[in-house]
Amino acid sequence: MDLIYTVQNEINIRQVLREHFGISNKLLLKLKQNKKIYLNNSNNIYLDMSVKENDLIKVNLDFEEDNSNIVPTKMNLKILYEDDSLLIIDKPPHMPVHPSLNHYENSLSNGVKYYFDSVNLHRLIRPINRLDKDTSGIVMFAKNEYIQSRLTNYTKEYIAIVVGTLEGKGIIDKPIKRKANSIIERCVDENGEKAITEYEVLKNFNINGEDLTEVKCILRTGRTHQIRVHMASINHPILGDTLYGQESNLIDRQALHAFKVKFIHPITKKEIEIISPIPFFEDYI
Repeated sequence: MDLIYTVQNEINIRQVLREHFGISNKLLLKLKQNKKIYLNNSNNIYLDMSVKENDLIKVNLDFEEDNSNIVPTKMNLKILYEDDSLLIIDKPPHMPVHPSLNHYENSLSNGVKYYFDSVNLHRLIRPINRLDKDTSGIVMFAKNEYIQSRLTNYTKEYIAIVVGTLEGKGIIDKPIKRKANSIIERCVDENGEKAITEYEVLKNFNINGEDLTEVKCILRTGRTHQIRVHMASINHPILGDTLYGQESNLIDRQALHAFKVKFIHPITKKEIEIISPIPFFEDYI
């Protein structure tokens, strides 16, 4: 993948790469070392080399990286979107995004590594966003360091089924921090980090005598377990959330799904909207 720019009135190559492409100093050094920066089709350059109007600067982002730290595992990945910059996957529940001690070979990243190997793409595995193991839905992977650094402003929308009857819409603005003596659980605490969740009720329904509410949630911040903590804090925990509510015989995990992401593509500058179908209670919601 190439970044291309025709010089207008810049001073040098470094200025073009930083101001027009937003390339970090760390990536600049890596690109220079790999001879991936071209001035008028020549990569015999130095970063402070002067440029003149109508000079053509090209940056090639396609260099190999060692991703052998992740074990490849064959999976039936549900790909929602792919181009030279991004791979967007619909993650099933009960699967972590990252490998860990207990999930060394069965995380989503293991499946992406296998897929990259199958198409001869030697890149690091770079999730842009993450989901809890038992939350389903959209996970984005950057295919290079540049895209990972540039795609930071995106809107995530979730669908949750919460316990009880909730009405209308609202904003939950409550700080969140790690709960004392726990490495997993979070809680609302005035000394925590700012956390804002917008919610809108989509439907009230009842299953087997249990009142439930379908809610759309939009994250305005990205704290760990944010939606789960916030909904529990207003006495409407997510159905099946055993950490912040209680287990349910209706579902074997928390009923939370990342169903939409919207962003401006870092390369094309076009708005992209990706939607993942909601996987639970289709007959009721």
